[in-house]
Amino acid sequence: MIRNVRTRRALSLGLVVLGGILLFLGPEDIWVGALLVALGIVLEIVGAMLGHPRQ
Repeated sequence: MIRNVRTRRALSLGLVVLGGILLFLGPEDIWVGALLVALGIVLEIVGAMLGHPRQ
């Protein structure tokens, strides 16, 4: 796991932004669009987990 707080926050922000872009720009083709939306959701979750402080 990444211990540096600044690096972890930057990576978290990057993943959340990338996930949002994939969700927003997903094509209307059902299979490709569903795949991109699923990938976007996974990236959003990973980004949120990285941004959350550990206890």
